[in-house]
Amino acid sequence: MSSTVAIIGGGYGGSALAKALDADAHVILIDPREAFINSAASLRTLTQPDWGMNMFFPYREWLTRGTVIRDRAVSVDPGGVTLASGARVEADYLVLATGSSYAYPAKPNADSSDEVLDDLRRTHKELVAADRVLILGAGPVGLELAGEIKEVWPRKQVTVLDPAGQLLPGFQAEMRQDLHRQLDDLDIRLLLGAGLAAPPATEPGQAETFTVTTTEGEQITADIWFRAHGVRVNSDYLADGRLTTRNRQGQVPVTENLTVHGYDHVYAIGDITDVAEARMAGYAMQHAEVVARNIMAQLGGERPTAAYRPLPHPMILLPLGPRGGVGQLPAPDGPAVVPVETVVQYKGADLFTGRFTEQFGTASGR
Repeated sequence: MSSTVAIIGGGYGGSALAKALDADAHVILIDPREAFINSAASLRTLTQPDWGMNMFFPYREWLTRGTVIRDRAVSVDPGGVTLASGARVEADYLVLATGSSYAYPAKPNADSSDEVLDDLRRTHKELVAADRVLILGAGPVGLELAGEIKEVWPRKQVTVLDPAGQLLPGFQAEMRQDLHRQLDDLDIRLLLGAGLAAPPATEPGQAETFTVTTTEGEQITADIWFRAHGVRVNSDYLADGRLTTRNRQGQVPVTENLTVHGYDHVYAIGDITDVAEARMAGYAMQHAEVVARNIMAQLGGERPTAAYRPLPHPMILLPLGPRGGVGQLPAPDGPAVVPVETVVQYKGADLFTGRFTEQFGTASGR
């Protein structure tokens, strides 16, 4: 009888791991949704609703031997997982892969694919009615959102506000200069080094004219606003301490093999780990590759030796719509700034839809 691997969370890392182990172990994937959601496509779906069909890869269509349990973990101990329904999942190996939450619309709020699309279509209608858009947060999400809006509605006035004094600190100056140039070309107004004296009186994603004042005393009038900041690690189910202790960010301590400290059969991947790197889908999928190799070794009676070592420099592919963007990737001589054509080819054109279609061996869809 094959060993049971319980994977808690079916996001980028969890789904990649489930697919990698499906043929060799009894995989139990625990997630409240019925499909892997490529949330990288959320912002384009907001501006182009027909794009929504590219977001979903139903678990039942690519997890051929494994089991999907649509539920949430409420507690984990070394022997298994207790679910919100009261059910219990016993497992030989456990993988924590619950990722993080981010403000809508960058990450959906709903569990049902139909509800995710309904939310984005409803917000799309609100955005259509707004001539002036305020985005709070000039990180990758805020800038991607601004680029997607300008691609569809070049005449909309888009303002991006952030208290930070610099765009993407830690990245190469050449890349950041090109980013500023492209934002200027798109007529995206960037206000750095300033926050808001008080939040907008309206709800995010709802069209209603409002005026706010920055901490520098400037007034901004807009018709809709979006929050593009605030990551929260999804690890509340570990709060009882039956498995491990979390740090202040809600992350769990892992070894270089990505086992949770103190265990050789419990792993963690993605945003929930305390690995010193940015919270990015690409890193979660690299974590999944390491853990897959280690669990496969253990299934074969061997010692797991695959190690994950963070890159010495950050990497990013930041599209500004399907035709623009900037990027920085690792190279033998250090970080390399890549041309816009590379950003478009690898991410901007299809937001990884082709990659996931190939990975999961199935077309996207609801």
